[in-house]
Amino acid sequence: MGVLDRLLGRQRPGMRRAASDADLNYLEQWAASRRGLEAFVEPRTTVTETTVVLVAHDGEWTRRRIDGGQGARRLGKRLRIPVYDVALIGYPQRMRDYTARQRILRERD
Repeated sequence: MGVLDRLLGRQRPGMRRAASDADLNYLEQWAASRRGLEAFVEPRTTVTETTVVLVAHDGEWTRRRIDGGQGARRLGKRLRIPVYDVALIGYPQRMRDYTARQRILRERD
């Protein structure tokens, strides 16, 4: 990656992108319009940095990059929601149910 690419914020294909202020802003706005939230931290992979999945009471969910487990815990504290390690406890059933319902609705259209 060249200096100009770094200055312009461009990345080469396959390079991981760290969490940004836009990611955090999105998560906070998403959380503000939903209730019964929990956060699930997903570990870093070879392709993606650490991510956090926010799951609402009805199973609706969203995923964004976060600055590691500590960043997720800070977000959880700020939003006053519990934060879990998905590698230890898995995803909640309501999230899987929501995804299945959405798939059925898409197939009907």
